[in-house]
Amino acid sequence: MNRTKLSYWEREQYFTGIDVFIAGSGIVGINAALQLKKRFPSMKIVIGERGVIPTGASTKNAGFACFGSMTELIDDLTRMSEDEVLALVERRFRGLARLRNMVGDANMDLQMLGGYEVFEDSESFKECADRIGEFNEKMKKTIGLSNVYSVADDKITSFGLGNVKHMILNSGEGQINSGAMMSTLISLAKQEGIQFMNGIEIESYSRKGKELEIQTTGGFSFNAANLFICTNGFAKTILPELNVEPARAQVLITKEIPGLKLRGTFHYDKGYYYFRNVGNRVLFGGGRNLNFSGENTVSHELTEQIQQRLDELLKKVILPGTSYEVDMRWAGTMGVGEVKSPIVKEIEPGVYCAVRMGGMGVALGSLVGEEVAAMVR
Repeated sequence: MNRTKLSYWEREQYFTGIDVFIAGSGIVGINAALQLKKRFPSMKIVIGERGVIPTGASTKNAGFACFGSMTELIDDLTRMSEDEVLALVERRFRGLARLRNMVGDANMDLQMLGGYEVFEDSESFKECADRIGEFNEKMKKTIGLSNVYSVADDKITSFGLGNVKHMILNSGEGQINSGAMMSTLISLAKQEGIQFMNGIEIESYSRKGKELEIQTTGGFSFNAANLFICTNGFAKTILPELNVEPARAQVLITKEIPGLKLRGTFHYDKGYYYFRNVGNRVLFGGGRNLNFSGENTVSHELTEQIQQRLDELLKKVILPGTSYEVDMRWAGTMGVGEVKSPIVKEIEPGVYCAVRMGGMGVALGSLVGEEVAAMVR
């Protein structure tokens, strides 16, 4: 569509007088819009989304309300300082609190069932078990929770798991309904007069005097005073210099399983695999570590290598001896980088970005959206 094909009504109603255009209608983008509306009630804020619904990670994730399993944090410590790792844990925890306050626990079906890390060998478990006291002390100082981690081997049988020798519980983690969460956020934004445009994808932007001219892949352009890039794993298509890469996350979910024993969220292999119950279904995803380079893509196509591995682990570890049927398979796009901390900054006057959630968008999104909104003068 060319700009000349817009009608007068379309131009005046939708593309005139935009104070802030936000690319990305996920958790970050909507929270940024809501915070801007609190500060500047008269602002015209438009959120653009490439898909019919949010298409990156916000509605395609596993719905984990988590802030860090022990093996993941230990692995992070090999690439980041202790202060950096704990600061990130604290931001995730605060972000979850922001999300709960904004959406409401009931509106996203938050269930604090705990998060479990499963171990198939005793060596990696022992490394964690020996440091439980140390990490509990760090969590107490960082997020104010006591005795976060504990050995939970006694629950392995009750959950029906196979080939699992040990488990460690994180008592501060839970699970949400991601679809209900996003539906509530969208409703809150619309109540504040924030405008949504679906099927619009930003290709580039340029400075035109005091405003920005924003070019879309649909072949038309429009002006806005400010531009927010909140597209996470898709951000490099607009800002190629950013240190953020797309990371595909492949997921499946079973049909209802009568008498399912599994309850809670579970991490396996440093968090590269994750599973949970959704009622009496099992949701299972991960496997990106099988082919890091191949999974650095915005494509949502599924791959045989990872799907086969998910099927294998589902049968042997999660549902051994249980009859089940896979109902759906899908993929989403995360934003990752050399480190896991988000990028929240002003790129140039009037252009801001809030990306690289590192697979923790549920935990970080609300807080990051608030942080980038605070940068607008």
